[in-house]
Amino acid sequence: MEHYQALIIKNVHIYTENDVIKGGTLLIEDGKISRILTAEQLLPKYPSSFKVIDGQGQYAIPGFIDGHIHGANGRDVMDATEEAIDTIAKTLPTEGTTSFLATTITQSAENISHALRNVANYPNKQGYAEVLGVHLEGPFIEKSKKGAQPLEHIMAPNIEQFDKWQQQSGGKIKTITMAPEHDQDGSFISHVVNQGVNVSAGHTAATFLDMKRAVKHGVRQVTHICNAMSGIHHRDVGVVGAALLLKELRAELIADRIHVSDEMMQLIYDQMGSERLMLITDAMRAKCLPPGDYELGGQPVKVTNDRAVLHDDTLAGSILKMYNAAQNMLKLDRVTIRHIINMASVNPAKQLSVFDRKGSLTIGKDADILLVDDMLDISYTICRGVVAYERNGK
Repeated sequence: MEHYQALIIKNVHIYTENDVIKGGTLLIEDGKISRILTAEQLLPKYPSSFKVIDGQGQYAIPGFIDGHIHGANGRDVMDATEEAIDTIAKTLPTEGTTSFLATTITQSAENISHALRNVANYPNKQGYAEVLGVHLEGPFIEKSKKGAQPLEHIMAPNIEQFDKWQQQSGGKIKTITMAPEHDQDGSFISHVVNQGVNVSAGHTAATFLDMKRAVKHGVRQVTHICNAMSGIHHRDVGVVGAALLLKELRAELIADRIHVSDEMMQLIYDQMGSERLMLITDAMRAKCLPPGDYELGGQPVKVTNDRAVLHDDTLAGSILKMYNAAQNMLKLDRVTIRHIINMASVNPAKQLSVFDRKGSLTIGKDADILLVDDMLDISYTICRGVVAYERNGK
């Protein structure tokens, strides 16, 4: 892989935070965006060591941030090896993801510890998607809404256990998925929020009243909306209704057209708008691999051309690629590329408190950049100033 200290991307339509600069130029130095020039501004003289990319009229948009991904290309976060994280981080730029949360699954406390220590010691590498931290999915969840989470390892919210895991992770647990109905007094949620952790309601049978209470305690997110949670009923709108109605909440969405139907995605989008949705893949190790038999959390998973399921046909994560999620959303009514940027880049960055350096094309921020056409097909992915993927490249 070639590494460049300096990069020029010219002849691109640049989506900045508020505008689109037509025919603009991006200058990238030391992994950061150093200048953004309009078509009228003259490109300064630059050393021959700069690599020049002619964008040929494509769009430059921020790299995607996947806040919920378990694995890809045969590897899983729970493998607890540097090689597993390497494989995931090297694979994700091919689908436009430039940073992500390494996501665990409900497992034995010992296995979760191994995975957390592995992320704590993982060195982010040039030309790979950046590991922003950990999404601890489970084990503090509701058994009746376990989905593909192993039943035998589910436990009640436990501050002592969380603190131990956070210490083992080097403080890298950034999001936790838990069932808020099991923390009625909010002591666990408040404790975790006070550490700066993003608490997400998921794998939960919470009522709307439970969710209103949880929001008061600090819950600010819903995990993979519509899946493994109480749905909308005419006497109680549950967690799905809470996501739609409570403006404090953002919601993850697996936009593979399997976890949530097209019609429901449209309904959710119309109600929540692009400001409160975050696209995720929730992908497992079979992503990028052929159909066959795999595993998730120690459970056998059968993968077909479009989905991953347990023996009882329960969906077991996904094999979704992020740019396909974005393309599926773009097909909905009233969704534009600007809205996709909100859902796949801006909102995740804000939710994880990294918007000061990621999530938009702004001078001084990390040069996490995609070059795409109007259908969001990717020609280049740039991770912190390094070309990590080139469609027609090596």
